[in-house]
Amino acid sequence: MFHPRLVTAAAAVVAFGAAGFGPVSAQDFYAGKTVKIAVGFSPGGGYDAYGRLVARHIGQHVPGKPTVIVQNMPGASSMKAVKFLDAGAPADGTVMTIFNAGLISQSLTSPDKVTVDFTKLRFVGSVTSDVRLCYFWGATGIKTWEDLLKRKEVVMGATAVGSSSYINGRVIKNMFGANIRHVLGYPGSTEQRLAIERGELDGDCGAWGSTPAHWIRDGKINMVVRFSRAAAPDMPKMPYILDLARNAEERQILNLILAPSEIGRPFVMSAKVPEARLAVLRGAFRAMIKDEAFLAEAAKGRREVIGPMTGEEVEAAIRDIYAAPKAVIARASEMVK
Repeated sequence: MFHPRLVTAAAAVVAFGAAGFGPVSAQDFYAGKTVKIAVGFSPGGGYDAYGRLVARHIGQHVPGKPTVIVQNMPGASSMKAVKFLDAGAPADGTVMTIFNAGLISQSLTSPDKVTVDFTKLRFVGSVTSDVRLCYFWGATGIKTWEDLLKRKEVVMGATAVGSSSYINGRVIKNMFGANIRHVLGYPGSTEQRLAIERGELDGDCGAWGSTPAHWIRDGKINMVVRFSRAAAPDMPKMPYILDLARNAEERQILNLILAPSEIGRPFVMSAKVPEARLAVLRGAFRAMIKDEAFLAEAAKGRREVIGPMTGEEVEAAIRDIYAAPKAVIARASEMVK
């Protein structure tokens, strides 16, 4: 029979070991390892650029300084890369994914197509809110919001139903009446931009940092509407979609649809990853987004770092999205069909 004091002392030793040595073990784990960032889109677009930017810097802040590489995994508007976390990827803390945050609201408005419950994944952080806008090729003659609504047909592209560009376009069509026709199946924004230059597409909705600088400089596009609260310092003035809402119901619907853009560019891991290793990567992420070298490279490449979020903040924001009233979700679902 054990003496009560010995049992208490033994429990204290176990507790000390879990608290004192667990994090050290998690930190030691990354020495000599390779961490993979799965990018849910093809090379050359905004998600790819942010994935590679983080890959070049986050390893410096992880104890053991692991090698960090990028693997492009396009498919289903980045859903393929999200599902990879629990269907093939090791759940040991060596794989994370950057994906289209629009899928978060789509998991509520189109649960038959987006079958992931994002409250059950673990987030490392988000590098920036998504500063988004819709623009149109100059030759189309679409210069203003009013021009867009009056045009007989507007052809836009998207990777798939559920992508941020698709959602933005459908809102303009279903809520405000623009005659937009979507062409789906582009692997990423690079291919969509080439299609715009060839005249196959009239324009796109995308991130400001991914909009080709020479298009802006040479006046090749007209920027018509912004889909984010934040605006980059060098953005031209244009109407904000929420300010165009005509009543309280439209504002509620737009707030739900726009919420993922505020999350922006999230990095996510499987819920099976050990908590201590997740904590190590979250700490590295927090250090990275304050690092002067990281911020300087981001600025040089026109990759805004506006309102970055910790993993805990991302998860709290997702819980808020999932708490939306059913009636608002139902109406939002109609707007993004």
